[in-house]
Amino acid sequence: MKRILTYILLLCLATAPAFSETRVDRAVMPHEIRAGWGDMLFETLMWHNPNAVINTMPAEWSKTYDEQFRYHQHLFLEYQYRFNYWLGIGGMVDVGEVGWDQVTRNGRGEELSRDPNHYFYNISIMPTIRFTYFRHEYLNLYSGLGIGVCINGGTETNVHGQHTEAGAAVNITALGMSVNYKRYFAAVEFGGLYGLRNANTIYMAGSRMFTASVGARF
Repeated sequence: MKRILTYILLLCLATAPAFSETRVDRAVMPHEIRAGWGDMLFETLMWHNPNAVINTMPAEWSKTYDEQFRYHQHLFLEYQYRFNYWLGIGGMVDVGEVGWDQVTRNGRGEELSRDPNHYFYNISIMPTIRFTYFRHEYLNLYSGLGIGVCINGGTETNVHGQHTEAGAAVNITALGMSVNYKRYFAAVEFGGLYGLRNANTIYMAGSRMFTASVGARF
């Protein structure tokens, strides 16, 4: 098995120069813009319906729960300027939002009130850099890194009563694959988006582990 994988890798490396996008091609179409979607696995694990609703207390007793979470997923827009056949530099804007109902129940678990207008959002803005290490007429493999700012806001407040605060954001593309057709392409990436203000305030940790996008070069 290892021998077969080695042969495949050597074949890819041997054929890459013959079928890869040339420097002339990149000089003609150095600009790249794409729009995409990313998962919210981190948010789904962190914010979800309560495991149990208390229903063994007196009816006069009450408690407020966060229920019916809605995950609107990540949407992003990215621009890259491809300086040469292996290096690109650009910028990205990513937006993700989670909404939920705030429900008050009595000690028997019966609903007393419901407010569906609670939510938070994260907006990440960052410059990005990309390294393309395999180039083919129809397939590119690459990795990338982005470092910028994450703006967190919504209906909730922090300890200072503020609805909006900002912190550092990092996006890691461990593996990216783009399928090319003329000037158009579709891409999938595996990595993670991280946003934090300090050790005690984490907005995202490994969010957007998978993305899918489409774009064009010009």
